[in-house]
Amino acid sequence: MMNSKPYRVVPGPEGLLPPAAATCGIVLPEKGEGLVLGSLQSEQETLLVMARELLTRKNPTIFPGPLVLWAWKEGVAEKAASVLELADEIPGVRIIPMPDYRPIYPKIDPEAVINPCHPNLTIWHNKIEVCVFVGVHCHFANITLKMIRAGTNCYTITLCHEAGHEDSMASLPFCGADQVRALTEAIRQLKREGLRPRYADTPGIQLTPTQQTVLSGLAWQHGDGALAE
Repeated sequence: MMNSKPYRVVPGPEGLLPPAAATCGIVLPEKGEGLVLGSLQSEQETLLVMARELLTRKNPTIFPGPLVLWAWKEGVAEKAASVLELADEIPGVRIIPMPDYRPIYPKIDPEAVINPCHPNLTIWHNKIEVCVFVGVHCHFANITLKMIRAGTNCYTITLCHEAGHEDSMASLPFCGADQVRALTEAIRQLKREGLRPRYADTPGIQLTPTQQTVLSGLAWQHGDGALAE
């Protein structure tokens, strides 16, 4: 007898080979909508869910990809700046970049970068239970999100420049600087309403010296700042 319950995209571990959410009936949101655990929601509802998870789960981490790390076209520096504004509102947050999609061998430094070929290593090492993908090309994000769902309990949030991601727990499509700032405002709203962040007494943007070097070097190589301030 077939299971009539709708498929839900929830934190794992789900197993070695989780199914692609698209094959289980999960559809992408339209502009003005978002996805939460595989269900379509309004953009504002999705933002509030994202904000709550970022404030209450362990070791919140932002994974910026090449689309915001490199100043490759007009408007990228503004979006990168909005990511830093977001980080400022999440107590205890860390930024671990995904600057390159090539495999990192022979040794991965999970405190310095997240590699799409082995994302679970970075998440396990840092005990990350909620993360944000922003500026990661969709085809690499899709692979990475499935691997995270397969082997970790991390709640994945995607701020996607294109159509969104069925394989993350919460996703917004067509996400530019305005949507990133809307998430920042949703976090501020929850704080005003009395939600106490898990790391309320911890300053935001926790970077190791290695991460600071990586971010600064990547951003300034293109001369426009990007994530380096």
